[in-house]
Amino acid sequence: MSNPRGEDTPLAKGSPTRLTGPVLAGVLPNQPAMVVERAAEVALTGGLELVLAFADVTRFPAAGDRDGHLAAQPIDPDGIDDDAAAISESLRSRIADQLNGSGVQWSFVALAGEPARSLGRYAASINASMIVVGTKEHGLGPKFEGLVTGSVALHLAHRQNCPVLMVPLGHHDASRDQ
Repeated sequence: MSNPRGEDTPLAKGSPTRLTGPVLAGVLPNQPAMVVERAAEVALTGGLELVLAFADVTRFPAAGDRDGHLAAQPIDPDGIDDDAAAISESLRSRIADQLNGSGVQWSFVALAGEPARSLGRYAASINASMIVVGTKEHGLGPKFEGLVTGSVALHLAHRQNCPVLMVPLGHHDASRDQ
């Protein structure tokens, strides 16, 4: 580390250690590819495994399922979203196409329940080095959804013991910040 004069100085107590746990990325159907790209870049740069997780809100973790993916049950067994497995497989297939030839070691898991909670539980269970999620996209639909459900990225950022990388989605107009 360099001081203002450019001289090397020793690191303070608690020197940084090498990240060893996987990078966990929350993914959604129809999500811009940028989230997977950034998560893959971080994992590849750090020599870490990439775990991509889809949290299915139409399912809930069954009793005793501490990380949200082993024994999930549908919220409504007679519900209209009977193609949850097809949605998950389609998402996994799209990610496989995107990461093909990237050199990153990756896996895909379907989680159950509210996304922020299920991602947080799963991150703890696999000792994730970092969680990567996209921010809300711009527009009226995402804004209304945010009012109802809140922000997964903000929920994770406030309640996790590991870093959360938020990938901005959509175009930001800096002139509106005035």
